[in-house]
Amino acid sequence: MRLLVTGGAGFIGSNFTRYILGRYPDYRVIVLDKLTYAGNLENLAGLESNPHFRFQRGDICDGDIVGQTIGTGVDAVLNFAAESHVDRSILDPSDFARTNITGTLSLLEACRRLKVARFIQISTDEVYGTLGATGAFAEQSPLLPNSPYAASKAAADLLVRSYYHTYGFPGIITRCSNNYGPYQFPEKLIPLLITNAVAGMRLPMYGDGMHVRDWIHVLDHCSALDCVLQRGRAGEVYNIGARRETPNLEIARAVLRALGKSEDLITFVTDRPGHDRRYAIDSSKMENELAWKPAVPFEDGIRRTIDWYVENEGWVARVRSGTYQTYYRRMYENRQQTLSELL
Repeated sequence: MRLLVTGGAGFIGSNFTRYILGRYPDYRVIVLDKLTYAGNLENLAGLESNPHFRFQRGDICDGDIVGQTIGTGVDAVLNFAAESHVDRSILDPSDFARTNITGTLSLLEACRRLKVARFIQISTDEVYGTLGATGAFAEQSPLLPNSPYAASKAAADLLVRSYYHTYGFPGIITRCSNNYGPYQFPEKLIPLLITNAVAGMRLPMYGDGMHVRDWIHVLDHCSALDCVLQRGRAGEVYNIGARRETPNLEIARAVLRALGKSEDLITFVTDRPGHDRRYAIDSSKMENELAWKPAVPFEDGIRRTIDWYVENEGWVARVRSGTYQTYYRRMYENRQQTLSELL
């Protein structure tokens, strides 16, 4: 099978690329990534020698690049490419509308024209909005996004849905709960908590810290997407979660305990606007129809994640400083190079 993974230099996309190439030695993967602040070629280090892997720098909003890349021969497209940080979307929603909505439309049009057999839109549980103290989001739950980020993802989901119903397009939507694991950009909660704690810095906690999320290890998300790729039905939505609801404050405490740090590092800050109080995912459809279940216990996954960030302090430092962006982009702009040359 020949896959196009858009946003494949980002956190989940790079983990999925590694997962697929490790599990299916005969598959071919093209990664298309614009290399924004969260797209890091270091996330793909070690793959440059794999003859079944190819990297293409490009913007999913660029119809020419998208068409040329898909035109080389692609059986399925998995769209991970997205602006995804809620705080950034509050400060400036324009990039979110462009990438998440216009970019998805660009991909849909190219895939429809070139008759790609399968399209998977990687979405988020945030499109459902917030929950009360009980219950969980099901695939039929209404879309009630509360941030510009979530609204842009909901709009992209509706485009995919419309293409299925209007054109018979082979689109599938997945909505996953909060991911954690290696290669996650350190502005996100868990890597921020880990890297700040390692450095002895304050751990910022919005509001009272009791915002609840359903945490899933990124490799469980990857295995779920593999099931959708192999057995998912066109036109369907699949919720992906680990049934591991935990308040943000408890995550911070768990990180500090693992690192032997004092809880005095936790600093409560003013809550952000429109902050959803609770998310919970009902993944029964994935479990019953596609025979998928998460395999990484949270206690094991968080320990492995902490260890990864501790062992990769150089990666963290380069990502936070922006050094890798300046270096790699300059090299890319000066002359045509392969991924192995860039790394």
